[in-house]
Amino acid sequence: MPKINGNEIRPGNVLEHNGGLWAAVKVDHVKPGKGGAFAQVELRNLRNGTKLNERFRSADKVERVRLEQKDQQFLYETDGMLVFMDTETYEQVELPAEILGERRPFLQDGMTIHVEYHDTEALNATLPQKVVCRIVETEPVVKGQTAANSFKPALLDNGVKVMVPPFVGPDEEIVVNTETMEYSERA
Repeated sequence: MPKINGNEIRPGNVLEHNGGLWAAVKVDHVKPGKGGAFAQVELRNLRNGTKLNERFRSADKVERVRLEQKDQQFLYETDGMLVFMDTETYEQVELPAEILGERRPFLQDGMTIHVEYHDTEALNATLPQKVVCRIVETEPVVKGQTAANSFKPALLDNGVKVMVPPFVGPDEEIVVNTETMEYSERA
């Protein structure tokens, strides 16, 4: 694995540090009045999600890890495990449902997601940025409520509640941004 200097760390880099795999979340380059410059790096553990703040001087060397990205198609769920099919080799892979975290309800049959692997271990999974969902129930439109930023709560077919504009009604399909978990547009 390539080693990089402490001042070359960028957000999104995956590093091997203290025997674990860490993703750089935030990087601040600091040049104090006295002493040498350093990078203040906020790291997130890819295996258990813990966070760590670490200082790296330009002379410090860290291992940069490259993760292999694969597209995988969702097939079904069984006993808390999600079964995916590799779109290139057609092999079936089981991953724990926790890998998607709070975005799990947006996973739909046949959806293709990106999974990042380190050797054979799946570390991260990313849903498509926009997903189409159907509104199950929402409040009726109140006449005269046309203020620029007025939103009302709506329950989606996957059980998630989002805020939608007043003109959107029940049984309509909307596009939801899976990163912010907010209404994006009508489908």
